[in-house]
Amino acid sequence: MDENEKIQDELFDNEEENKLEEEEEEEAFERPDYEHELVEILRSDLPEAEKKERLGDYHENDIASALELLTPEERQQLYDLMDAETVSEVIAYAEDAGEYLAEMDVEQAADVLENMDADDAVDILDELDEEQKQEIFLRMDAESRRDIAMIESFDEDEIGARMTTNYIAVPRGSTIRQAMKAVVEQAADNDNLMTIYVLEKDRTFYGAITLQSLFMAREWMDLETLIITSYPFVYAAETMAECMEELKEYSEDSIPVLDKDKKLLGVITAQDLVEAVDEELGEDYARLGGLTAEEDLKEPLVQSLKKRVPWLLVLMVLSLLVSTVVGLFEPVVAKLAVVVAFQSLVLDMAGNVGTQSLAVTIRVLSDETDLTGRQKFAFMLKEARTGLTCGFLMGLISVVFCGLYINFTKDYSLGFSFAVSGCIGLAMMLAMTVSSITGTCIPMFFQKVGVDPAVASGPLITTVNDLVAVVSYYGLAFLLLIQTLHLAG
Repeated sequence: MDENEKIQDELFDNEEENKLEEEEEEEAFERPDYEHELVEILRSDLPEAEKKERLGDYHENDIASALELLTPEERQQLYDLMDAETVSEVIAYAEDAGEYLAEMDVEQAADVLENMDADDAVDILDELDEEQKQEIFLRMDAESRRDIAMIESFDEDEIGARMTTNYIAVPRGSTIRQAMKAVVEQAADNDNLMTIYVLEKDRTFYGAITLQSLFMAREWMDLETLIITSYPFVYAAETMAECMEELKEYSEDSIPVLDKDKKLLGVITAQDLVEAVDEELGEDYARLGGLTAEEDLKEPLVQSLKKRVPWLLVLMVLSLLVSTVVGLFEPVVAKLAVVVAFQSLVLDMAGNVGTQSLAVTIRVLSDETDLTGRQKFAFMLKEARTGLTCGFLMGLISVVFCGLYINFTKDYSLGFSFAVSGCIGLAMMLAMTVSSITGTCIPMFFQKVGVDPAVASGPLITTVNDLVAVVSYYGLAFLLLIQTLHLAG
C-alpha cells in the first residue's frame, strides 16, 4: 500500500469516527418522552396499585402535558389514581385547566381547587362559565372562598390580584421553639417556606425571618434578633407596573403584600413576578404593533378586528399625509424618474434605525424610571450620534453601489449616476439621523404627558420616519440635482 492509499484510509477512518461521535452526541441530548410513557401506563393492564405507584415517579408538569393525549374517561381514571392535592398540582400546570376542571363532578372540582393556591384557583375559575363557577365556588370550604373573594376584589393590574395566600407566619414574641412548631404545623398546607413572616397580634406586618436562620438558631436565643424589620413589602392596591422594577431588584423568593393598614394579606412570589414580566413584555410587543392587547389563538375574528381596525384607520390617514407630501414633489419625479426607484431604500433604512432607537428608549425608560432632564438629553445625543454614524456608513455604501447600479443598468453617464447616488447617500444619512432623534424623543414625550410610550410610539414613529425620509430624499433631489447640478432632462 503506497503513501497516498494510507492517507486516504486514515481520512476515511477519521470521518467514520467523527460520524459515530456526532451520533453519540445526538443520542446523549435525547430526552425521555414522559407524556407517552404516562399514556402507556394508564392504558396498560397493570393493577391500579402499581399504576398509582408508577405515577409517583413523574413530575406533575409531565402529567399535565399528558392530559391532552387522554380521553375524558382516561383523565378521570388518572384523577382517581391520585389524591386531591396531587390532582390540584397537575391541573395548575395544565394549559386548558378550566376545561379539565369542568369534566369533573362538582364535589371533586371543589376539592381540587381547595388544595390550590388561591391565585391559581381564581385564574381557573375565570375560565369557567358563570353557572359552573358559582356551583363549584359554593361547594368549597369557607377559608378557600374567603381567599378567592379577597383576590377577586382587586383589579387585574393590581398586585392583590396576583398575590397568593400560601405563606407561613409566626406571631411576634414567639420563642425559637414556638416559631419552629408553627412552621412545622403550617408547612402541611403552605409550601412557601424559605421566608417566614412575623406579625403583630392584629396581623400587622412586623418583619421576616429566613428559614435558614431559624434552623440554625439555638433554643436559648431571642427570636427578635433573627427578625429583619426593614424587609421590603408592597401594597395590594399598587399596580404591577408601579412596583415591577422594585420587586425585580430585591430578588427575594416572595415579598409580603399588605393592605393600607399594613396588615398582611398575602405574598407575591418570584414565579408570579416572572409571569407578570412575561405578560408585560407581550403587551408591550403587541402595543408596538399598534394593538391594544395581545391576541391569542382562540380569539374571535370580531374581537381581533376591534383591536386592529381603529389603529389601522389612524395609520391610513397618516399614510395619506405621506402620500400628499410625495405628491408635492411630483415635478422632481417628472424630471428625474430614476429617483423613484430608490425611495423605498431611504424610507426603509430610516424606519429601521428609528425602530431601533424606539426599542432602546422604551427599554431605558422601563429600567430607569427617574431619569433627569440632563440624562434624557445626553441619551438623545447618544442616539443621534449613533444614527448619524450608521447613516454615514450606510450612505457611503449606497453611494458606491447605487452609482454603479445606475450606471450599468440604466445606461446613464458615470457623472449622472454618482450624482444621483450621492443624493441618495446624503438623504439616507440625514433621514437616519433625524429618525434616531424622533425614535428617542417621541416615547420620552409620551411618558412625560402620562401616555404609555409603547402604545403610541410604534405606529406614530413609523409614519413620522416616512415623512422625514420623503422630505429629505426628494428635497435634496430638488435642491442638489435639479437646482444646483441641473441634471433634469
